[in-house]
Amino acid sequence: MNLEKVIFSFFILMSATLNFGFFLGDIAKPELHNPYELFAALSVNMIATALKFGDRSQVGAMHLAASLVADLQLVVAALMWAIAVHVSESGLTVNMISSIVSLSGGALFANIVSVIILITETVVLRR
Repeated sequence: MNLEKVIFSFFILMSATLNFGFFLGDIAKPELHNPYELFAALSVNMIATALKFGDRSQVGAMHLAASLVADLQLVVAALMWAIAVHVSESGLTVNMISSIVSLSGGALFANIVSVIILITETVVLRR
């Protein structure tokens, strides 16, 4: 078993599951979406992105692109949350939490693409 592949796969899957945990729930209820879970999803996703920089193959490029998309969407979601809570006078409104959760959904889709690429790559290597 290759420890590097295990660590790489762990961070890809952990990123997707943390993002799914944040995304799950009524889109209009802020109490169902924990900001610490969003921060954890962003942090783990950035670690996964850093692990993808070494691969120079076409599959590696697809992994990196999907991860960068997820990073960008999670960063924007986290910034929107911070602005809503700490800067905006209206606070965390239904419109704001809906936008944050929608961005997280886009990042989740990018993470799912990464997982599919990982599974496909694993199946192809087995043959």
